[in-house]
Amino acid sequence: MHTLWRKGENQVVLTPYVPLTLYYPSLDGDDVHKALERSTALKTSLSKTLTQFYPLAGTLKDDVTVDCNDIGANYVVAMVNRRLYDYLSHLNLQWVNKFLPCEPNSNGSSLTNVQVNIFECGGMAIGMCISHKILDGASLAIFLKAWTDMACGSTQVVHPNLSAPSLFPVQTSPPTDILMKLYKPLLKQGKCVTKRFVFDTDAITKLKAQATSVGVQRPSRLEVVIALIWKCAISASKDISGYQKPSGFTQIVNLRPKLGTPLSKDMIGNLVWMVIATCGANYETTLHGLMEKVRQSSLKVDSEFVEKAQGDEGYVAMHKSLEEMVETVSKESINFYGFTSLCKVGFYDFDFGWAKPIWMTGIVAQGSPMFMNMINLFDMKSGDGVEAWVHLDEQEMEILESNQELLAFASLDPSPLE
Repeated sequence: MHTLWRKGENQVVLTPYVPLTLYYPSLDGDDVHKALERSTALKTSLSKTLTQFYPLAGTLKDDVTVDCNDIGANYVVAMVNRRLYDYLSHLNLQWVNKFLPCEPNSNGSSLTNVQVNIFECGGMAIGMCISHKILDGASLAIFLKAWTDMACGSTQVVHPNLSAPSLFPVQTSPPTDILMKLYKPLLKQGKCVTKRFVFDTDAITKLKAQATSVGVQRPSRLEVVIALIWKCAISASKDISGYQKPSGFTQIVNLRPKLGTPLSKDMIGNLVWMVIATCGANYETTLHGLMEKVRQSSLKVDSEFVEKAQGDEGYVAMHKSLEEMVETVSKESINFYGFTSLCKVGFYDFDFGWAKPIWMTGIVAQGSPMFMNMINLFDMKSGDGVEAWVHLDEQEMEILESNQELLAFASLDPSPLE
């Protein structure tokens, strides 16, 4: 029987899919045949998991409705003519998108897409593109927790909380002209280059100490990383243009911690919102100054904001917030940098029954002619380190990757095995 599920749609989702690849090592005695057996088990457990997360097995009916018709997921297996540890030892980021089941920026018909990549050694890279219309990063983690529990035969499988649409009911889609006014200033033309900057635990500790020494109270690891990258990106832009342009920062904020209910931790949907901060052409770009802008922008999305966004009148509050963002981005020609984080979500704990992942990746935007200055932040497997996947115009990236202030704390594209 077909049912309809009205999603609590987030109005600022820009990409069709949430892309993620988890890399799993082979064990002693493993080979391709063993990996194929595991792939069959993965497919079976995925099918069972989708009965709980039934919207993911449906199709998108319109911008706000999923037809829960049980069409199922797109599941494919790919053979990789290389050993996993050889690839991780000599990284080629151009391979990252090949491990994904579809192009993350394309609009496909399937909401759930999985590609199991099997290496010669029996290692695996499990690539996923799950509809961003239904899931955000935290929701994807909830789904993966249920899938891994199911694969391991657990009797305590996570059941999703599907009540987000009742908290944030969608009356109508936001006007296209407002969304275009919001998105257009964030996009730019050129040639995108993706580089990976890795901040290990020691680097994070030093950055926090530097921030504390100039009066920043309890700086977080994301605040210091974001502020440093933003500062160095502004410098790279200035070197190219010959003057400092007005600069903007955007970040996607998880609303779940603001809901004030224990049920929110297992709530699926796009429970996120965008925050914005800007600095003018004459702004002195200090690390602590930019960090304060990052912090203050996030504090605007508090419990009071989330409370206003709920219920039948919530759409009005969210629409007003959208208009305020549009006003901010439309004031002058601002060079924006967007940050998203999948840190503290626990992706390195997802064990399908034989090992935990040894690395995770998102998307590589290499060569894209239309793109947003985007920085995706991931946990490192060990410690409190952060991987920053930076997508910039090739001219700015050439300057950024030689910025000595940045390289004093970050390693450029090291092997995840180091």
